[in-house]
Amino acid sequence: MAPPLALGDSFRSFFDAVDKFFSSLAAVHWGSLALGLLAFLVYLTIRSRAAFNVLRAAYPDSPIRWREIWAAYWAGYGFNNVIPARGGDVIRLFLTKTAVPGSSYPAVAACFFVEAVYDATIAIVVLGYAFTQGVFPKPPDFSKLNAFDLSYFASHPQFALFTITVLGIAVIALTAILSARVKAFWARVRQGLTILFDRRRYIRQVWLVQFAGWLCRFAAFWFLLDAFNIGGSVRNVMLVLGVQAVSAVVPFTPGGAGVVQALLVKVFAAEASADTVAAYSVGQQVAIAAWSFAIGFIGLATVFRIRSFKEVIARGRADRAADKAATAPS
Repeated sequence: MAPPLALGDSFRSFFDAVDKFFSSLAAVHWGSLALGLLAFLVYLTIRSRAAFNVLRAAYPDSPIRWREIWAAYWAGYGFNNVIPARGGDVIRLFLTKTAVPGSSYPAVAACFFVEAVYDATIAIVVLGYAFTQGVFPKPPDFSKLNAFDLSYFASHPQFALFTITVLGIAVIALTAILSARVKAFWARVRQGLTILFDRRRYIRQVWLVQFAGWLCRFAAFWFLLDAFNIGGSVRNVMLVLGVQAVSAVVPFTPGGAGVVQALLVKVFAAEASADTVAAYSVGQQVAIAAWSFAIGFIGLATVFRIRSFKEVIARGRADRAADKAATAPS
């Protein structure tokens, strides 16, 4: 049995791919890269519109501006590419609550869950296709990949089960401790899920909108595959989307760095040389990360008048303190 991978192995594979990326910059098709990033801009913009529709259903009497929801969405996505464990979602949560007068954190977080319903349905289709292509590793084989976070949980199922159990117990214990507030909490959660109870409205204003965004995401990865000499095709894009779905399950590194590289090298082994695939995996990730972070930061500065990550944290703490003061018994 091969020894378990160290965390450094995951980062080592990523930085090895970075070296290959810089050595192959001359071969990048910059026109395709620009089209890919433009399609990605449209994709996240459409996603932000779906998020706006969810919030508008939850808070029909609140004046909500789409540009603020757009800026919060981009800021969260951009920071997720540079902060591990999806830290950008916390930023988006605070900014979105700020943008919706009279909103609460549980309701806004529930609105985020509504978006995840579509993601789960499309992920089933994508992964189902990917696993039938004969190149995508089966879950038991994840332990052999050169990615610490993915391989560790795959090779230690008992530990993975223990982790899930501990998290479940923690949630139950927290619910018991806060039992006096549970009723109000779930009322706010239900408010965030409002649009799900109107099936036609959900399909029209959320699911179909997100599907339109997904088509733009599909186009974005097609162009990026062309840009880095892998070649765009329905099969190749579906494999990339499958890799993205798996990396989202274990978001311990920014943007799934390490996991993405390991999986892409595996699935495209027959499509191009290892160096080409490694260059593509890093090039795609760096391009999307830089692009989304830049737009997210511009949104922070122009829409929310925030010019640093520290300022986001400071405002978030002040908002939480104000919430506690408002709900404290007199």
